Amino acid sequence: MDRKTLLGGLSLLVLLAGCSPRQRIAVGSKNFTEQVILGEIIAQHIEDRLHQPVDRKLNLGGMLLAHQALLSKDIDLYPEYTGTAFANVLKSGGVTDPAVVLERVRAEYARMHLEWLDPLGFDSSFAMAVRGEEARSRHLETLSDAARDPSGFGLGCGYEFLTHPDGFAAVNTKYSIKWTSAPKTMDLGLLYRALDDKQVSMVAGNTTDGVLSKLDVRVLKDDQHAFPPYQACIVVRSDVLSANPELRKILSELSGKINDGAMRDMNYAVDGEHRPVREVAKEFLAKSGLSARVDGPQH
Repeated sequence: MDRKTLLGGLSLLVLLAGCSPRQRIAVGSKNFTEQVILGEIIAQHIEDRLHQPVDRKLNLGGMLLAHQALLSKDIDLYPEYTGTAFANVLKSGGVTDPAVVLERVRAEYARMHLEWLDPLGFDSSFAMAVRGEEARSRHLETLSDAARDPSGFGLGCGYEFLTHPDGFAAVNTKYSIKWTSAPKTMDLGLLYRALDDKQVSMVAGNTTDGVLSKLDVRVLKDDQHAFPPYQACIVVRSDVLSANPELRKILSELSGKINDGAMRDMNYAVDGEHRPVREVAKEFLAKSGLSARVDGPQH
């Protein structure tokens, strides 16, 4: 091989290397409706701005699985809640100021080379709910009212509420509620059906559950502040932000865009109206002035 041919071949290799596509960004989520919707919103928004497909690793499992996937670089980012990280990763409690919780979470996660972007705009706290008719007949407005009620309650909840320190344990620390039986764990999508069918008399849902505005239920006020604030944010690996300089700005366009009502409406659209997550996410982005494709970018 002569010198010109060798140099030409090397130049071609350099050119091809420079044109090779970047590694796809992997968006994750936990395994319930709200998380999958948020993951899809994030994925569609990135695809629309970067004009390249995103790997979706949605519905991963619980909080600890999603967090580990981030640390092990199986995913690049996912939506998380400040209070969840504060209680379960940092093993902290006793703070109710949202700004303080976010500041502490940011500082500790930075040690793990993870960044919390500005909040998306809503707080998804636990919602301890009872049937409306029962709330009225038993004069229940707050969890302190429930603690004073001698009849007690049968609780329905998800597995994470029962096992994580910011859930059932936190309630029992602040309130001496009489539990008439061991809590019944079930899929989060079945909680309100179980409440309506009187299989349980109280459920631990979330304040952004879509059915809360559709059913005759009452969310009891957490007047003793058992639960920390749960601001929804995007958590992303620092090395991914460094490798993709435009990504921070793209993700920050979602900050402050999703209020409590919008999140409840989207949750109900998927759970109550059985609409596809992809369609609901696209509709939200369009209404927010952040357009997104239904089928992703074309290549």
